[in-house]
Amino acid sequence: MSNNPAEQLALWADQLRAMAAHGLRFVDNPYDEERYHKITAIALDMLALATGGTLADLEPLRDTVLRHTTPFAVGDAAVIDDQARILLIRRADNGLWAMPGGVLEVGETAAEGVVREALEETGVACEAVGLVGIFDSRFCGTKSRHHLYQIVFLCQPTGAAVVEASHAHEVHETHWFAEAELPTAIDPGHVSRIPIAFQIYRGERTPFFD
Repeated sequence: MSNNPAEQLALWADQLRAMAAHGLRFVDNPYDEERYHKITAIALDMLALATGGTLADLEPLRDTVLRHTTPFAVGDAAVIDDQARILLIRRADNGLWAMPGGVLEVGETAAEGVVREALEETGVACEAVGLVGIFDSRFCGTKSRHHLYQIVFLCQPTGAAVVEASHAHEVHETHWFAEAELPTAIDPGHVSRIPIAFQIYRGERTPFFD
């Protein structure tokens, strides 16, 4: 949390803005759409308070900055233990195996986001120790209606006791796999990225980017 109240208020406003923008992009009913518009209005009020501006000054941002759409930043954790096994989840939505991960949130670093996602989906605490790469969803096999920047970090378990996954409903099961024993039913967007994670783990290459 920032020691500057105005900066912290602006950050909270941006977090609300991000939630509303994501919601408005995927909303499928008028009731939630109205709620997301109200959240956007609250974010605008907070931003005006934080910057000392007026709502009239900030109103032009409503349909530009506040609704601006860019590629979504998502993160995946390539959690590899000291036995050279990678932690994978079998996704509930398609039944395929993948690295734990998800959409990064405003107010966290990319590394913090993948660590959070790994803990939420598997209950395994880990720390990011290196960058595997930044992947463009258009070129790595990801099946998505949206353009994604997929940031993958090499992570290692902290050794803390495994806890109950808070997002277990998103996952059918979790398992540790050696590279030679990877399952065949891997999500298309992870097929090419998992081998790169193992190469980074062994120090055989530099981080990937498109």
